[in-house]
Amino acid sequence: MGQRSSLVLSFRQTFFLPTPSFTEREFGSLEGTVTILTGGYAGIGLQLAHILYAANATLYIAGRSQEKANKALDELRSAHPHSTGRVEFLQLDLADLTSIKPAVQTFLAREDRLDVLVNNAGVMWPPPGSVSAQGYELQTATNVYGPFLLTRLLRGVLERTAGEKDGGEVRVCWAGSIGVELAAPRGNVVFEAREGGEVIQEGLDKMGMYGMSKCANVMLGVEGARRDAADDIVHVSFNPGNLYSELQRHASWFEYFALKAILYPTKFGAYTELFAGWSPEITKAMNGCYVVPWGQIGTYNVGMERSMMRKEDGGEGKAEKLWEVCWGVTRGFM
Repeated sequence: MGQRSSLVLSFRQTFFLPTPSFTEREFGSLEGTVTILTGGYAGIGLQLAHILYAANATLYIAGRSQEKANKALDELRSAHPHSTGRVEFLQLDLADLTSIKPAVQTFLAREDRLDVLVNNAGVMWPPPGSVSAQGYELQTATNVYGPFLLTRLLRGVLERTAGEKDGGEVRVCWAGSIGVELAAPRGNVVFEAREGGEVIQEGLDKMGMYGMSKCANVMLGVEGARRDAADDIVHVSFNPGNLYSELQRHASWFEYFALKAILYPTKFGAYTELFAGWSPEITKAMNGCYVVPWGQIGTYNVGMERSMMRKEDGGEGKAEKLWEVCWGVTRGFM
């Protein structure tokens, strides 16, 4: 499949969309299950939080802002007064690696299981020169390094929970984007040397950095599946769709106007994430799959397939390398 065919496939998967197939009407109670949802107090995340809390889940909304979280928690409790679940705030900043381990320790002091981790939070097109607390480009730090560290620190509790359930029910969900096809450099991830080791390349324009960060999430989903399959932890990446959300908060008025014509309500993106995290259609055999709007199994371009394939299997080994690069960046914060 050539680059043009890949773009046509991406266009069809993003704009010619079926009715959502897996909604709040297609599953029962989530009582007794525990979910961590990053960025769950706004946009797509908040819409997904409404669905999960209404279904009696115990839900931890993870993010930076106590003020935004309090507002969202009040909204959820008011909207679903009969829920037998719980909704809590877990304070962390994905752009500050020092904040993540304390948040995980707080969670583990309260809970002994984790059924689904949704790495939903992200940042898109921040002002030029925006960097994380550790000095990395902000989109890369927030969208890739932070979620990687969070996922690895929660690996133990995910494994223990998987041991108590049917295979395929414990999941880690990674937020991709149509930017995987349209904005990343050749639908891929590239690296550069820094003192102390390699990192994801910086210095691209804001769209390129965003697209590459989303490519990285798809790759982490595939590589995580390879590494965690034996313990029945299923990794899924997803393109939530083109949606009205806080992601556009850094867009110029022209960019926002251009996007507005192709954006959908955020609840549709929540259905994509719901499918990725809870649909029984996704089994152990589909570990590492890619979900596209509004809840269907899709594909990414053939260039990414080759780049993610391990070298011993004839590929470029980029997903395995990305894992090691992320490990090198975050291991001092484990």
